[in-house]
Amino acid sequence: MAQAHPAGSPRAHLSSPVTRSVLTIQHRMLTAAREFLCRRGFTELLLPIIGPVTDPGARGAKPVDLDYYGHRYKLMTSAIMYKQTSLTTFDAIFCVAPNVRLEPLETSLTSRHLAEFHQLDVELAGASRDEAMQLAEQLVGYVVQQVLTHLPGELAGLGRDAGAFADLLSESFERRTHSDAVADLCGMGHGQNPDAEIDWAGEAMLSQKASRPFFITDYPKGSRGFYDKEDPERPGVLRNFDLIAPDGYGELCSGSERENDYPTLVARIRETGENPAKYGWYLQMVREGIPGSAGFGVGLERFTRYIAGLDSVWQAVAYPKVPGIASP
Repeated sequence: MAQAHPAGSPRAHLSSPVTRSVLTIQHRMLTAAREFLCRRGFTELLLPIIGPVTDPGARGAKPVDLDYYGHRYKLMTSAIMYKQTSLTTFDAIFCVAPNVRLEPLETSLTSRHLAEFHQLDVELAGASRDEAMQLAEQLVGYVVQQVLTHLPGELAGLGRDAGAFADLLSESFERRTHSDAVADLCGMGHGQNPDAEIDWAGEAMLSQKASRPFFITDYPKGSRGFYDKEDPERPGVLRNFDLIAPDGYGELCSGSERENDYPTLVARIRETGENPAKYGWYLQMVREGIPGSAGFGVGLERFTRYIAGLDSVWQAVAYPKVPGIASP
């Protein structure tokens, strides 16, 4: 299964039978996701890829700045703010959103990071965190089933055993809290910071132990973006989640219930050390009123890697951009 490093010939990568099978699977995944969401009343939108501000909570990654007619704009690292504000038009939306993040160089060794990638972003007005989790679980199950049904030959050609998805399709995904995950990691001798996101090594350890995807919920305040809603009954705990794939494939999806209260958002932004004026257009829309919501983003290339059983996420894209490597 292992392929040459993506810094090699683009022609060799594009003409590879492996690449053709992987991108065929990815096409079926997108078709299935659109079917699933459209049947449930979601509208697909095309969201901006540049703007005056982008998601600051990108876990050590940096945004790309550009000159937009004399204004300092950024490429999107996440469509989160646009997803929230778009709910003033439709109650349920999704998009296949491009993202660019200048990831730390060490992420080139994780097999799970790209500098340019896509997310299947979903947002639902009036929804709770638990409703978003249920929707994510159903979406993942539907997409996997469609690939198994329509493309068994492509999976077999890649050496991917369809039996790897038996638990995913037969049982509900387990849910565990962030504090439980930290305790589990400490029990395995891994020194996970209880106040931070699960680090990459810890995520891989938890993933290796699982036979089907599972959720990690209730991250501590300060470990995630200002837009994740704090639990009103448990101060310091966020109503959010990650979906982790089994067998070492790691995080597939992140989501949360969203904060839409203007004073709270201003205070949360200030707590991160940033100036709320930086988010002027977004905060103005919040002040005028946007719906409460919940949503998530599924990393398309990571999801493809998991379904296809690939060694690395760069194999799940036609023109891979691996952190630190100049490429077409």
